[in-house]
Amino acid sequence: MNYGQFLNMVPEFYLVLILLVVFAVDFIMHRSEKKLDTLYVVTVALLAVLPVRIVLLADPAEAFGGLYVASPAVNVMKAILAFGTLIVVLMAQPWVATCKHLAGEFYMLILSTLLGMFVMMSSGNFLMFFLGLEMASVPLACMVAFDKDRKNSAEGAAKYILVATFSSGIMLFGISFIYAAAGTLYFDDVAAAIKVSPLAIMGLVFFFSGLGFKISLVPFHFWTADTYQGAPTPITGYLSVISKGAAAITLCIILMKVFQPLVAYWEHLLYIVIVAIRQSELKRFMAFSSISQAGYIMLAVVGNGQMGIAALTYYVLVYIVANMAVFTVINVVERNNGGRTDMAAYNGFYQTNPKLSFLLTLALFSLAGIPPFAGMFSKFFVFMAAAQQGSAAAYFVVFIALVNTVVSLYYYLLIVKAMYITKTDSPLPTFQSDVNTKIAMTICTAGVALFGVCSCIYEWIAAAGM
Repeated sequence: MNYGQFLNMVPEFYLVLILLVVFAVDFIMHRSEKKLDTLYVVTVALLAVLPVRIVLLADPAEAFGGLYVASPAVNVMKAILAFGTLIVVLMAQPWVATCKHLAGEFYMLILSTLLGMFVMMSSGNFLMFFLGLEMASVPLACMVAFDKDRKNSAEGAAKYILVATFSSGIMLFGISFIYAAAGTLYFDDVAAAIKVSPLAIMGLVFFFSGLGFKISLVPFHFWTADTYQGAPTPITGYLSVISKGAAAITLCIILMKVFQPLVAYWEHLLYIVIVAIRQSELKRFMAFSSISQAGYIMLAVVGNGQMGIAALTYYVLVYIVANMAVFTVINVVERNNGGRTDMAAYNGFYQTNPKLSFLLTLALFSLAGIPPFAGMFSKFFVFMAAAQQGSAAAYFVVFIALVNTVVSLYYYLLIVKAMYITKTDSPLPTFQSDVNTKIAMTICTAGVALFGVCSCIYEWIAAAGM
């Protein structure tokens, strides 16, 4: 084996280096009072460089006989996910400071799961894909259970582990059917050999169902609310955007690249519309919102082409900044309000904290798709990619998605109503956000305001190709 091929894996190579540096700093400074600050600065600095490194240095590459394949579109998505992880690390710093003896473990877990997502997205073989998926899932379960003093955190982690195990078993079952139908597990060879047959269709259904659990698509979404509510708020944000984005782009690539001969069958699996339901607990509400957003992401796959890949990637980028802005506010309110995350805690929030209320409103409007914010443009490109197919079914599902957009606006406006209109005798007191929260909110708000207006962002993603 030529081990020099590892150097072709530029994003993964740099991420492993970051992991080793963070581990070394944590080990060397384990008794130092400055360990927490040093770990934070090192992690943020290296993570800030990672997206730039990927964009500038990561060329299309292949390694180990096709096990690893990195296309331009995948490298762009890796840069976006690394950018999103940087925002999570920024917003999580005040929470990490409360469990500083485990700060090193937190940073290594979040980097490890990002490494698994990178491997999953660049896989050229079903076994390599499964390895990357499990590399991402196991650290995520540890992160959900990170707040070991809270019962909900342990309960959420237990449910996540059970669902992850069950979905992995279903997926492996489907992969075994695919191997039986095609005689190989390499994506290119499967695409050339697979034909419409009961065995291949069963393999597709089981594989799609297993990954549907990871993305929390209906009807595989029942674990989402409890896990999101139980996890620490920064981890909930990470689950809702970063892991979902990685799984969505991987599913999109595999469906278009591997299962193209079965396109008439898997398109029917995608004609699903998901609606967020009313919740009084805000983290549970955002869980159902993420389920709804997963439905919009899958609309891009219906387009089944280059435009679908570009629309999906752009949607994930916009979703990261908007959703992380919401979770950053939830995180800071939770820390200043005795751990409360129910919607009633935001009653009269504008009276005492007008700046945070305004920024949260911008993020919610973007998630709802209200112009001129970036969320409107991301939904527009997703709808256009789906409608490009030209079939009556595609037009119908786009119409239903448009109706769902209007309905979802009502639920987002419930939070806005609580902040601006609902009166209370004891609103949350005025407080000052920490520097890390301000930086995270600045990045997210700038993204919400600019990603839609700056068309060059979408053009750069579209130019990356598949």
